[in-house]
Amino acid sequence: MTNSNYGSVDKRDCGYSKDDFLPEESFTNWGSYVQALRETKTRLKDRVLSRSSDQLELHGIRDRSQHQMKKSLNWFDLVWFGIGALMGAGIFVLTGEATKNLAGHAVLLSYVISGTAALLSVLCYSEFSVEIPVAGGSFAYLRVELGDFVAFIAAGNILFEYVVSGAGVARSWTSYFATLCNHKPNDFRINVSSLAEGYNHLDPIAVVILLVICAGASLSTKGSSQFNSIMTIIHLVVMVLILVVGLTQANLGNYSNFATYGARGVLKAAAMLFFAYVGFDGIATLGKEIKNPGRDIPIGLIGSMVVTITIYCLLAGTICLMQPFNQVDVNAPFTIASKLQG
Repeated sequence: MTNSNYGSVDKRDCGYSKDDFLPEESFTNWGSYVQALRETKTRLKDRVLSRSSDQLELHGIRDRSQHQMKKSLNWFDLVWFGIGALMGAGIFVLTGEATKNLAGHAVLLSYVISGTAALLSVLCYSEFSVEIPVAGGSFAYLRVELGDFVAFIAAGNILFEYVVSGAGVARSWTSYFATLCNHKPNDFRINVSSLAEGYNHLDPIAVVILLVICAGASLSTKGSSQFNSIMTIIHLVVMVLILVVGLTQANLGNYSNFATYGARGVLKAAAMLFFAYVGFDGIATLGKEIKNPGRDIPIGLIGSMVVTITIYCLLAGTICLMQPFNQVDVNAPFTIASKLQG
């Protein structure tokens, strides 16, 4: 573009420089990089022992990012966020596995045990989220209380948790979709014979689902909250229908042999079913987008968990009233049970 005042041509660039991606002094030149490598031991020791502060997390990190998140969420949004994040593969897939192979009809007790453990975790999350309501969630809290090293380990575990739970939810969607279409789940998956058995079915539908959800969540926090609320309401309606159908076809005789696999089986199922409650920690990362964190976060966390535990226990009890435990389908227990009941 020609500048009329100076008669020169201004050059435009993309607006990015190396400093935007590698801002540390260690990356300014090769000499600085080599010097930084020599100081690795000292830096690592400092990182392991260093701790953050409340003021740094609440104000310093925000000032460094130069952006202020819009406070648009209240406790009602958080309750629906929590329910939407919690309810997924756990109740619709793990229930079949836990009932048929681990706990039998006592899967109801397994859900109560794992739900109680999850609720205790929720109380901890509520406390630190109110104390330090920032986007870092548990990572920021651990940086302040236990230091960077512990926070780093916890962050890795949380990321792994979300990768596994997200993959499980997406694959379960394929399983239920296939069942509705009167097909087996693997009919919609790509079989790769060169991979090991059990790991050789690639799921393109699950990948598409994850990409669509990820894109939608990235566009707008408030928009994704509204979409999540609508889908959660539909989700709850479906669950209520399952309860109604199941209870009208209930057979109390199925509970004659309650704890088929004994206490050990109940506890093993409870350990696996804790996965069904994964997702509540996501609310803690919304601290900067909540209008009144001190009030809204505890209500959102505890409220969504109590609702979820109640619904999970009702559904677990219903599936066992609909079918004997050894006839429950592992992949799509509720769909198959409803079909068999007509």
